[in-house]
Amino acid sequence: MGSQIDFFSTTGLIEAGLLLASFVLCSLIGFERQFRQKAAGYRTHVLVGIGTCAFTLVSAYGFAGVLDSDVRLDPSRIAAQIVSGIGFLGAGVIFKGRNMVRGLTTAATIWVTAAVGMACGAGMLSLATILTALHLFTLFVVAPLIRRIPNSDHRKLLRIAYQDGSGVLRDILALASRMGFSNSIVDSRRFDDDDGTRMVQIDVKFEGKRPLHLLVAPLMDLPGVGTVSMREDRIHSFDDDGDSV
Repeated sequence: MGSQIDFFSTTGLIEAGLLLASFVLCSLIGFERQFRQKAAGYRTHVLVGIGTCAFTLVSAYGFAGVLDSDVRLDPSRIAAQIVSGIGFLGAGVIFKGRNMVRGLTTAATIWVTAAVGMACGAGMLSLATILTALHLFTLFVVAPLIRRIPNSDHRKLLRIAYQDGSGVLRDILALASRMGFSNSIVDSRRFDDDDGTRMVQIDVKFEGKRPLHLLVAPLMDLPGVGTVSMREDRIHSFDDDGDSV
């Protein structure tokens, strides 16, 4: 290498253009996460994108000055390390609680952002653009449609019996909300159990992304809850022609 370092290299404009393309495309991905108020939002995704792009550019152009007939360059080595390192960053946004895992989609978007940045750094702008478009199409168009597909629990509800007058219903609905379930109470009645305790029995339709049976055990552990059972929602069920049955 020479003793003088030029601020602008012969490939400077190419590198700047690729880095700017990475910034723009990764910003689109980051805006989606920021709009949904996720832990890893705009800043994280943009920094991951331009960082991986910069690493790829360094791998491709940064060592041109030391190349000669006896020195060979393998740009894929830095790219391979990027793939390994992004795994640790993605794992940091995954949160696991009781019967609950959050952050998987955000972790996946970090992987996609890294891929977009690497593609831009490698000069594969068409690949980076298509990848970004497919990512946004999946989250904004396909995912809402998938959520509309009925699952095996759409005709089921939970029958819950709990002590009256102890604020148990509030705890039930709060627990379900924390686990990602919306709810609507279909029916309710009061009765006295064998030892004379005043009880309330409610039929609740819970809807969420997760299987309904995962809600049963946490509800059973709530103080004041007597029984929890799963049953068919015959009132709100429909046959294949869309008619009530």
